[in-house]
Amino acid sequence: MTSEFIDTNVLIYAFSEDEPQKSDLANELIFEGNRIISLQVINEFSNICLRKFKKSPQTVSAAILEIAGRLKIVNFDLSTQFKALSLCRQLTLYYYDALIIATALQNNCSKIFSEDMQHNQIIEGTLNIINPFIPL
Repeated sequence: MTSEFIDTNVLIYAFSEDEPQKSDLANELIFEGNRIISLQVINEFSNICLRKFKKSPQTVSAAILEIAGRLKIVNFDLSTQFKALSLCRQLTLYYYDALIIATALQNNCSKIFSEDMQHNQIIEGTLNIINPFIPL
């Protein structure tokens, strides 16, 4: 069974009140289907909530617990990091985007939902990058 990967920006929209349409769509993505995120996404989400949105550590902890109750959280290892470095070279990606892609590939994902990557790009013939916010 294939999974679908959720990028950090989707989580941010889900917990944001600034753009209600994007928030609603992000929440649909989180609450439906067989979706996963990585510890990297949790870390990026936490950092943005703490630094940019000035949320308290307690609020961020509560959000992480809510996310963990809805999405499978996966980790990565050195082989994933080497794959990410290879993807950086092959596709001219930023390292952290490449690490998300490598983690999604490692976990047999068919899609990554992300606003920050090239919409409809196919990676290694199996992984499709989808910007779910394009029609909005």
